[in-house]
Amino acid sequence: MKTVSETDAHDPSADDTVLFRVEGRTGVVTLNRPRALNALTHPMVLRIAEALDAWADDPAVEQVLIRGSGERGLCAGGDIRAIHDDAKAGNAASAGFWRDEYRLNARIARYAKPYVALMDGIVMGGGVGVSSHGSVRVVTERSRVAMPETGIGFVPDVGGTWLLGRAPGRLGTHLALTGTAVGAADALLCGLADHFVPAERLPELTAALAGAPAREVLPRYAATPAPGVLAGRRSWIDHCYAADTVEEIVERLLGQGEPEAKEAAETILAKSPTALKTTLAAVRRAAALGTLEQALAQEFRVSCNALTSPDLVEGIRAQVVDKDRAPRWSPATLAEVTGADVERFFAPLGEDRELYLP
Repeated sequence: MKTVSETDAHDPSADDTVLFRVEGRTGVVTLNRPRALNALTHPMVLRIAEALDAWADDPAVEQVLIRGSGERGLCAGGDIRAIHDDAKAGNAASAGFWRDEYRLNARIARYAKPYVALMDGIVMGGGVGVSSHGSVRVVTERSRVAMPETGIGFVPDVGGTWLLGRAPGRLGTHLALTGTAVGAADALLCGLADHFVPAERLPELTAALAGAPAREVLPRYAATPAPGVLAGRRSWIDHCYAADTVEEIVERLLGQGEPEAKEAAETILAKSPTALKTTLAAVRRAAALGTLEQALAQEFRVSCNALTSPDLVEGIRAQVVDKDRAPRWSPATLAEVTGADVERFFAPLGEDRELYLP
């Protein structure tokens, strides 16, 4: 495997969007696109997978650590502008990217060595995929963890439906539909992370991991985060999001008399109606599946079928390209989205196009 070290990162011919080095007994992956909040590209995904394969057979590497460069976050997701351009042009490059990305997510979840993810700062979409499937997941007081796909006319992927479908009660459905970003305590509550470490201690933690296993190191740095907000809202969240349809969920939220519930309803109503209904179906179906791999295969169908949905192009246009924050969804209301509209996203892709994972 050809790796990029921090010394040859200054070579303009080197791909320095992701850096690899071995520090003591730990293989370190650094996502290195700080100006783009370390958003993932297809080449980055392939190079991370290549490094994991090499380190899996390297007896000198006992564990893996993934982190983001800069101070803003681990990873804000995939390169959605590229997905916008691909979908608008009717190309299939995004499907190839997702195929390799989802394979990487499954690889991380089954990795034989400890996989430590430093989920500091913004961790969204694809950032959740390269961290929350790991065996050791660390958040800080700066962490903002989210699956915000409904806001761009898309559906949670990278195993997000699997993770959210297994959160306590209906918390995962709440996060999936609203796209709400949660802090450290709520990420722990929802099963998206395992440990809280103050951000100022991350350099010490990283240095300590070079010389000792994560299971020995983490107890020295783990602490208790500030209280979250979701635990105190469980009663109305579990009641409202147990409804059978998005329309009924919104109706229950508006009828709660709680300001936070009303805010959640208003947030939902600003999202793509088609994406909302498809997301509700995807999370509930994922919760009934037996493995992450099955959920990723389902997500691959949904994602590929979304490439022909007008809301994906329109959502990214409104949020990222033109930034007018005024998407024109089609259909424009929840009532106009039929069951057939939702089922289209789960339709088989054809034998030669499906995602097959061991």
